[in-house]
Amino acid sequence: MRKIVHRHLGKMVAGAAIAVAGTAVMVGITLPGTAGADDSGGTKGGQAAQQAAQANGTPAPGVVEQAPAEGEKGKGLDPLTDDETKRVEKIALNQQLLNTGENVKGARGPQRLTVELTEPDTDQPDSANAPRRADVTFYDYRNDSVVTKTVNLDTGKVEETSTQHDVQPPLGVAEQTEAARLLIADPLGAGLKADYKDATGKELTSPDQLTLTSMVFRATPGVQPAELGKCGEHRCTRLFPKVKNGAWIDTRDFVIDLSARKVVKLG
Repeated sequence: MRKIVHRHLGKMVAGAAIAVAGTAVMVGITLPGTAGADDSGGTKGGQAAQQAAQANGTPAPGVVEQAPAEGEKGKGLDPLTDDETKRVEKIALNQQLLNTGENVKGARGPQRLTVELTEPDTDQPDSANAPRRADVTFYDYRNDSVVTKTVNLDTGKVEETSTQHDVQPPLGVAEQTEAARLLIADPLGAGLKADYKDATGKELTSPDQLTLTSMVFRATPGVQPAELGKCGEHRCTRLFPKVKNGAWIDTRDFVIDLSARKVVKLG
């Protein structure tokens, strides 16, 4: 039987050994995750506009980059190529959305979540040969809305735009990273940092030191603290961090409200 190792937040599973303590747990099991895309959170501003803004000491307006050339194209129901993905992202992010939207860090431009091939209408007899379309989904932290734009890859035009509130898709990578950054910087993250140091001998200072998965958190009236009452309208999450090539650190007692940029302890 291996030696039991006590932790600041919880327990580490090492073979058959289990050490119990505190409020969070480091466990060698599979925890829930989400499907999320790597996120850009908008496009970069034009160099001239950025330089002018810096000279004036004011924020530069967002500048939409010209959509790249078509590049490699798929056919029919083929998955989107890298070239198609880049192209529809640029087409979907128009000037208004870029200037009025806000990403997870509070910067200009909405947070890009996913880019997916739109399934053709099944009631069309020639649906397999229908025009290729892509759905580009953003989360706008300015007003907590999910914005989805359908882009026709053949014409390069946005054919449909929908905006939804109180809808919470799985978090993207950039959102998980920002949630971990907020937790590490918050006093409630002290135990997470202590357990990380116990496991690795190093200080935890950056989300890059962790492997992250997450679950969207929604408020249940009368169950959680009042501070989390807007979760569902707000973008809230529980994180499942993991020491890279090591054990999980269970921080399920903590909820990160990305919209309000605060950490709250459950219970």
